[in-house]
Amino acid sequence: MVVSAVVTRDSNTVVPARGRVDPLGDPFLRTRFAVPSRPATFLHRERLTEHLAEGLRTPLTMVNGSAGAGKTLLVADWTAGLDRPVTWLTVEAEEQRPGMFWAYFLQALSASGTPLSDAVHCPADPSRVSHKVLSEIAEDLVGRDPAPVVVLDEFDRAAASEVAEQLEFVLQHAGDGLRLVLVTRNEPMFSLHRYRAAGTLTEIRDAELALTPEEAAALLELHGLSLPADAVRALVDRTRGWAAGLRLCALAAQQSPDPERYLKEFEADHSTVADFLLAEVLRRQPPATQDLLLRVSVLDRFCPDLVDGLTHRTDAEPILAELHRDNAFVEQLGHGWYRLHPLFGEILQTHLRVRHPGLEPDLHRSAAQWLRSHGTLPEVLAHGAAAADWDFTAAALVDDLAIGQFFTGLRSEELNELFSRMGPEATGPATELVRAARDLARSDLDRGLAHLRQAEARPAGEEVDPATAQLSRALLEAVAARLTGSPARAEQAAETADGIRQEVPAHLLDKHPELPALLLTHLGSTRLWAGRYEDARAALAEAADCPGEILTVRPREDSMGHLALLDYLDGWPGRAEHRALAALTETERFSLPPDSGSGIERLVLAAVAVDRHELARAQALLDEADEHGLDTQDPVKAAGRAIATARLHLARGNARAAMESAAPALSTAVASPWADSLERLVTSTVHLAEGRSETAVEMIRHLPDDRPAWLVEAARIQLAAGRPGDAIGLLDAVPADSRPGPAVTVRAALVRARAAQLAGDTEAARRLVAQALLLARRERLRGPFLDAGRWIRPLLAAAPLRGLAAGWLTPGPAADDGAAAAPHPAPIVVEELSEREQDVLQRLAQMMSTQEIAVDLYLSVNTVKTHLKSLYRKLAVNRRSEAVRRARELRLL
Repeated sequence: MVVSAVVTRDSNTVVPARGRVDPLGDPFLRTRFAVPSRPATFLHRERLTEHLAEGLRTPLTMVNGSAGAGKTLLVADWTAGLDRPVTWLTVEAEEQRPGMFWAYFLQALSASGTPLSDAVHCPADPSRVSHKVLSEIAEDLVGRDPAPVVVLDEFDRAAASEVAEQLEFVLQHAGDGLRLVLVTRNEPMFSLHRYRAAGTLTEIRDAELALTPEEAAALLELHGLSLPADAVRALVDRTRGWAAGLRLCALAAQQSPDPERYLKEFEADHSTVADFLLAEVLRRQPPATQDLLLRVSVLDRFCPDLVDGLTHRTDAEPILAELHRDNAFVEQLGHGWYRLHPLFGEILQTHLRVRHPGLEPDLHRSAAQWLRSHGTLPEVLAHGAAAADWDFTAAALVDDLAIGQFFTGLRSEELNELFSRMGPEATGPATELVRAARDLARSDLDRGLAHLRQAEARPAGEEVDPATAQLSRALLEAVAARLTGSPARAEQAAETADGIRQEVPAHLLDKHPELPALLLTHLGSTRLWAGRYEDARAALAEAADCPGEILTVRPREDSMGHLALLDYLDGWPGRAEHRALAALTETERFSLPPDSGSGIERLVLAAVAVDRHELARAQALLDEADEHGLDTQDPVKAAGRAIATARLHLARGNARAAMESAAPALSTAVASPWADSLERLVTSTVHLAEGRSETAVEMIRHLPDDRPAWLVEAARIQLAAGRPGDAIGLLDAVPADSRPGPAVTVRAALVRARAAQLAGDTEAARRLVAQALLLARRERLRGPFLDAGRWIRPLLAAAPLRGLAAGWLTPGPAADDGAAAAPHPAPIVVEELSEREQDVLQRLAQMMSTQEIAVDLYLSVNTVKTHLKSLYRKLAVNRRSEAVRRARELRLL
């Protein structure tokens, strides 16, 4: 396994990092873990570092002050004197998304030499993190001695209350194993009043951060200024001891012939600082340095080589180092990278537009070109889009082989947003591929195919490797094949991909494991649609086993859902349920949102629920699939929904609604034998229910699919139409080696039982019903018996069948008249309940409301609802009472 490494702040020791990429698939930015360096003019303040030292005795320390109050450098100075590991993480706006925050949190621990165990999972979805992961982190920190000190700098950027709530949970349950230091501009959304009341919070706030007159005088002396005490006090009064303002004043006063007078006038108007940054800081630099600062203002971060590219010079390295040493608002990030002070950068960028109108797009274009070889793809795309160079930007995406990210659910929203600004003037082959990907990802088939054809008609330009363009096009062809139900097209796309893959650089293929996973999933889906079941199973099983962790979660989940549908079609509801729940668990394991998956597994679970006559649960699952944006343009998903919905309507006695649901409006290249068979069987059932037995029989005379499940359904209709001989003939036609599942064999046994009863062989009928009961018990298949009709009721009510049916099919305990019935099989629980879910479950059993549970557990109502939803899924229930009952059956209460 390839492992990245970082260098600690105290030595050149290399510490293995936790992983290579963040939840978006990008390398972790190691500069985020570097303790900021202190400039030569930094003022050490003993009173504040002594106060911070008290934080080692409390779990939480908060340094809360305005921008420029000196918070970050103060904490950095304090950590330099500690004798224990310090984990530093500079929070960025990305950390408003919980998945990104916790991925960087774990990586920061690893980078500082304090990694957690391999049992702690790293979030995959940038927007979510599971409660299980939070519990794992807290549990792993318990008992650490000495407790690691974790500094979260600029924590105010993690504005989401959810992140604060999760962090407080980890801090609470880590016990004495964590010392957390928050450096923030505002009050974090913690329960600070509880920490204050308990004496477990160390606080340094704005008033304490403000420089005293003595400290201000010392700071001015570091800048070569010596002022009378009253002048210093006046300056402190005017600036309220604001560290950045004092530093700005000192820098400006150095250039003034009358520093004392200048400092008195510094607060004359509100634009003085901005005027100073332009007129004093920028102007005092040599022309070449001024030009450099203006040009780098378009960059979020920069290194000497990148700056040389933008300035067409070769001396950026010493200039940047000098700017940093002179505290000229150029901050050092570590590892050779820098950034401008945000305010300074914003002002410089405005000044750039005034001084050099029209230059900004060229700078973005140059930055994008340099970063294409040295930076990350998101940076390349951002600068390319800012330059409005869409041919270049699209080519960069295609050349990186990242076209599949439109379909993985991890970066698709960002890519859609970025390329939504692309105008019709961009007409290169790469732009057409990007447009095709955007449209096909939204199932806009007509537009997607049109752009795909245009991409094929235009030769690849020099900016795109022909092999990556062809492989990207093969993926989009596979997507189109899936949406059009065209197995031949999918096979051709897979063959093209196999042929061209050897011409693509190996490092790109290793970087994008989602590409083969997506191709296999789409290929398997089209094979399933065409009724090539074993070929479909082979492709889908390979996709489900694809490596890639976070990058292949979506295709793995999708393929597992398809495999669950195959199991259902073969008559194995328990196996189908297990696969479908595993698919849902796969997405939850990586903290992906419910609507990021394909949704097909919920349709399978709904169909299984119908077979078990859990009709309310089936309806809830169908509603949930619709709520999460089920793509009904996908033929397999549409047909899967038709199966579940039609059977639910039939179970409810609504034959007409079942017939309407069984025939979704689809236009596909080939017909699906199993989807057509379903439609015929449902239509035949409706004709039979309305007294048209001949029409019903004619509908199923030649089914497109001769799978055992459909033959048994047809036999049931023949029997109901008064043709027991034809029914038995269909059952006898089922191949002996087909090995259908219990959902098929139970229905077949009931058809034979009814035929035997009609022939006067009551003993054979009773024996066959008993056989069906034994097969159905384990799978809890109540539907076939309830659908059988009135003829079966006397048999179920009489011994010995009464004992076999009691407790799961019919009410009441089993009669003590023979072999005791096996106990009701426990429901499948794919994943154990978390500790917090157990807490919620205990309070459910006490009849507490959601609001009461939230108050009792110190959680938000929304968090409790999230736990309830997860708890219901794991227990396979829909309501509170069912959850409590099922939990007691499983001895969880």
